[in-house]
Amino acid sequence: MLPPPAGPPATVAAGGDGDRPPVSLADFAELARRALPPGVWDFVGGGSGVETTLAANRAALDRVAVLPRVLTGVERPRTHAPLLGREQAMPVAVAPMAYQRLLHPDGEPALAAAAGAAGVPYVLSTLSSTPVEEVTAATAGPVWFQLYWLRDRGLVADLLDRSHAAGCAALMVTVDVPVLGRRLRDVRNGFALPPEVTAANLPAGRDDLAHAGTPGVSAIAAHTEAAFAPALTWADLAWLRERTRLPLLVKGVLDPRDAVRAADVGVDAVVVSNHGGRQLDGAPATATMLPEVVAAVGERIEVLLDSGVRSGTDVLRALALGASGVLLGRPMLWALAAGGRAGAQAALDLLAVELRDALTLTGCADPTQARRLRTLTGD
Repeated sequence: MLPPPAGPPATVAAGGDGDRPPVSLADFAELARRALPPGVWDFVGGGSGVETTLAANRAALDRVAVLPRVLTGVERPRTHAPLLGREQAMPVAVAPMAYQRLLHPDGEPALAAAAGAAGVPYVLSTLSSTPVEEVTAATAGPVWFQLYWLRDRGLVADLLDRSHAAGCAALMVTVDVPVLGRRLRDVRNGFALPPEVTAANLPAGRDDLAHAGTPGVSAIAAHTEAAFAPALTWADLAWLRERTRLPLLVKGVLDPRDAVRAADVGVDAVVVSNHGGRQLDGAPATATMLPEVVAAVGERIEVLLDSGVRSGTDVLRALALGASGVLLGRPMLWALAAGGRAGAQAALDLLAVELRDALTLTGCADPTQARRLRTLTGD
C-alpha cells in the first residue's frame, strides 16, 4: 500500500549557530560537506577527467524550459505514477550507489527504509556495504538489485540467486563500466575504503584491493579493474534475460541504437545515464540524449533518466522530455550524510513537495500528463 501524499516535509537539523533546516535538495550538499572527510566528499561528488560531463548534466537540465498549460482546473495534483508496471508515490527511484556506510553508519538500510516510507523504489548496488538480505529486511518498500558484471560468472549467478531469494522486485544491470572512469579527485587523494566499510555482497577478501591505499592511486579503481568483466556483450544480456523473470532494466545507455537493441533482447526499461559524469568524460548530458532514446524505442519499453537530477522541477523536465521516471543519486547521499534515515526522509519529502508544485504550476493533474507538455531548449 502506498503512503499518503506527503504533507509538510520532515526537518533535519542543519547544525551550527543560526543555521536553518534544508528547504531544497541542494541545501543538503553543504551539510554533507561539513559532515564528511574531504576524501569521502570528493569520492561522492567528483566525476571523471576534468568533469566536463559532470557539469554538462546539470547545464543540460537547466536549459530545458517547460511550457505550462493554464485553466486546467488542477488544484492538488497526484504525484503517484507507475514504474515497471507498479504504482509508486512518485516517478522516482533512489539510484544505486556504492558503500553507503562511508556516508553514515546506518548506510543502506537507512536509505532503503526512507525510500520505502516515501513510497519509491530503492536500488541496491552490488557494491553495497550491507548485504542484500539485510537491506530488503529493513524496508517494506520495493528494492531493486543493481548488478555489476563480474569476471567470476559464478559470483554473478550467486548474486542473482540471492537477490531473488531476498525478494528484490526488479533487476538493473549497469553496462557502462567496462573499466572505472579515471576520477582524478580519487587519484589525487589516493582514496581507499576504511577497514569497516566493505563490499558486503562479495565473499570475504574479494575487496581487499579497495582497502589498499597508495599515494596517487584510486584503490576503488584498482578493485574494479580486478573484479569487473570488461567485455560484457549482448549475449550476456540475453543470458541474463533468460535467467530472471524479474523486470529487467539496463542502466548506462546513451546511444538510441543501444536502446533499441536492448528492447530487442527483451528488457523492460533502459536508464539513460552517463554514471553521473563518472565514466567517459566528454560523453553527452543525459537530458540531451533522452528525447532521442524515447523516440527510438517508442512505447516498447520504459525509459528512465539518471544523472544530474536535483529537484522536483528536474523530475518534471524529465517527464516532459518523455521519461517514465528518474533515478535520484547524489542528493540522497548528501541527505544520508546530513541526518541518516531522517535526513533521507526529509529530502524525499522535499522532492514530493517540489514535484507537486511543479505539476500544479504546469496544469498537470499527475505525472502522466506532464509527459504531454512541450519543452523548449535554449542555446
